[in-house]
Amino acid sequence: MFKSLLIEIGVEELPAVPLLKELKNIEKKYADILEKNSLLGEFEFYYTPRRLVIWHREFKMHQDDSMEEFFGAPIAIAYKNGEPTPAVIGFAKKCGVNIEDIAEAQKDGKAVLYYKKHIAGKPSSELLSPMLGMWIKSLDFGKSMRWGSSEESFIRPIRWINVLLDDALVDVELFGVRSAKQTFVHRISNFDAVEIEGAKHYFTTLKNGGVTLFQDTRRENILTHFALLESVNSIKIEIDADLLDEVVAITEHPTALLGSFDAAFLKLPPEVIITSMKEHQRYFPVFEKGKLVNKFVVVSNALTEDFSKVIEGNERVLRPRLADALFFYENDLKKGLSTEGLEKVTFMKGLGSVAQKIQRELQIANTLFDIYQPQDTDKETLNRAVSLAKADLMSEMVYEFTELQGIMGCYYAKALGESDAVAEAIKEQYLPDGEESALPSSAMSAIVAMSLKLDTLLGLFSINQIPTGSRDPFALRRAVNGLIRITKEHNLEFDIVKTLTLLAKDYDAFEMSKLEAFFLERVKQYFKVNPSIIEAVLASGERELLKMGKKIEALSIMVQSEGFSEAFSTFKRVANITKDIDLSKEMPIDAKLFEHKAEENLFVRYNEVSACGYESYEEELDALLGLKPELDIFFEEVMVNAEDEAIRNNRKSLVASIYKSILKIADIKEISI
Repeated sequence: MFKSLLIEIGVEELPAVPLLKELKNIEKKYADILEKNSLLGEFEFYYTPRRLVIWHREFKMHQDDSMEEFFGAPIAIAYKNGEPTPAVIGFAKKCGVNIEDIAEAQKDGKAVLYYKKHIAGKPSSELLSPMLGMWIKSLDFGKSMRWGSSEESFIRPIRWINVLLDDALVDVELFGVRSAKQTFVHRISNFDAVEIEGAKHYFTTLKNGGVTLFQDTRRENILTHFALLESVNSIKIEIDADLLDEVVAITEHPTALLGSFDAAFLKLPPEVIITSMKEHQRYFPVFEKGKLVNKFVVVSNALTEDFSKVIEGNERVLRPRLADALFFYENDLKKGLSTEGLEKVTFMKGLGSVAQKIQRELQIANTLFDIYQPQDTDKETLNRAVSLAKADLMSEMVYEFTELQGIMGCYYAKALGESDAVAEAIKEQYLPDGEESALPSSAMSAIVAMSLKLDTLLGLFSINQIPTGSRDPFALRRAVNGLIRITKEHNLEFDIVKTLTLLAKDYDAFEMSKLEAFFLERVKQYFKVNPSIIEAVLASGERELLKMGKKIEALSIMVQSEGFSEAFSTFKRVANITKDIDLSKEMPIDAKLFEHKAEENLFVRYNEVSACGYESYEEELDALLGLKPELDIFFEEVMVNAEDEAIRNNRKSLVASIYKSILKIADIKEISI
């Protein structure tokens, strides 16, 4: 039998960010508890800032009966001379029955003690209170609080509970609050509790009371309002997905409103205005013809016909924020870009100050300059960019808005007469800062960004601050991903072992093999191909990122091509024959020792393939794997392990030479297909 089930946990306003972080786990945790109690079924989860709601259109009224099996000691141990031993007595006690009720069963080929127990299912109404208590206590929002005399804690105080099976109230108690057939609507509509007759009445009451319960509907309403504002006012609203999620989470009756601010504040960099509006006020920036204008969109939670006071209030709140930002900006310009004071700012215990980090980055940048010889800059310009890259950390603006570091440095550099190249490199030093992030736009910016990441990697490994498990507090994995993407984008050769070893001489000694392994682990995560293809390329000894990427892509294409499986079996045989041969040595082949036409044909074809120049690894692999017909005839007509040692070694050298050529690209025996 099924009935509808409504669960509403009423709370004081939930903070949006912690709620959104736990959101992906809330339904799963509830489903796990349902499953554990044999009551799993379909349900929907809704939230507003004042409530967490679960709705079952059909909920099982009773657990199914179940059987539980118990297996005990072997019969040979359980009874001695026909008399029960303590093993039987203990087993019967565990099962809660008399010895006479114990049976015998086969398990793993042995006769053992056995008891099957029938467990009657319980009414679900009896289980709801402990289940909900378990669910609420399983939710992890980060920080929690206690209130009143309660010893338990939750993200915010629980103020009411409403649990209805069809129209009947279920007795539930959480944090000292007992369930009641009542709810709370929008505060402007009614501040007091509203009585509820049943589930259907609940949904109607919220709607009539100004609460849009369904978060997807709130989102759709906001976007509809945005579209209307854009159409009527000929504007474009920048919709930040994370900010939209927050606004959905903090409103019960959202209405998008258009406000404005003094045009004088537009002298601020757009990023400052946008950050101030988003971070402090949760406003959406507005553009006209691609340019930021002195308008903003706020999503109000008010329940009113006249929003003029709401708009005025938000405009009044924004003004001092922007005034402060303008004060910081003008003060920073007066002081200029200077690294003075960074010697007192600690970068990391064991790695000195930020000023010392700059010096290490300068050393790395100059080394990379010598390696890459970029055409778009000179050492003087590069050194200027690296020297000023962290200067904005001393600015008042970045102190207030830490997320603007680099961006503000760029604006200050341009305002103070630095070259566009220097300003751009300062801005792009932290790129890429995510999987979909933009990359440095020039070779010089790339070197500046690489220097920052390489110093952080080498420095932290030198003080043994190596990420373990999923922990990576200093984003070293992201740094490696960034290096892979930058070198690929700007076609910069980067040998993991050689380059890192060269740079590591300026740091305390550490095991380079650990950093190499860390790099290679990120490489394996970066390329979305059959993992064995990456292993095959790495097994060839390749450690230069550009070549590594090209080889992985080429081999991936070959593995997916028609006929590779047949070629693979042939070349795996080649690999097995050469497994005991040192391929690092020269392998002379004497044509005079050939005894079969198949040897000569294979040798001639191999020389033809080897003599060609190839524009890509894919072409070269295709040509080498094209030796399959000659190899198949060779294996069919020629005995490699001839009795004559000279002939045997000559044949092995021929086969090994072919595999050595392939091994320059990948050790294909490592591939799993």
